Amino acid sequence: MSSERIERNTKQKDAIHAALAACDEFISAQELHRKLEDGGVKVGLATVYRQLNALADTGEADTVRLDGQQLFRLCGDDGHHHHLVCKNCGKTVEIESPSESWLKGIADKYDFTIENHTLEVFGLCADCRNR
Repeated sequence: MSSERIERNTKQKDAIHAALAACDEFISAQELHRKLEDGGVKVGLATVYRQLNALADTGEADTVRLDGQQLFRLCGDDGHHHHLVCKNCGKTVEIESPSESWLKGIADKYDFTIENHTLEVFGLCADCRNR
């Protein structure tokens, strides 16, 4: 692999990370790709997908599914968390996790073990409800 290719990959990776950091709400790979292109960054959509999924795999980005679409957002620095997400505008609020005893109780009730969990709550924010 040439040093030009490595440099290009690093520049693209950095540009994708910076563009995602500039988004307060969850965003799709397609929307992020469009923002990058509009900003003059030449990067393929497949590269955006790869980088976003890599960020999600390492825990640097959160990912949720909404209406069949995968959305991404950089994680805060506060460890494990969950979200309220507006289905209309994408506004996102980090919420505290349910208690471990609640999770254990649910798992015990249905005779499951918990290996990992996610909790995303979807609805409409006050602004969208009042429109």
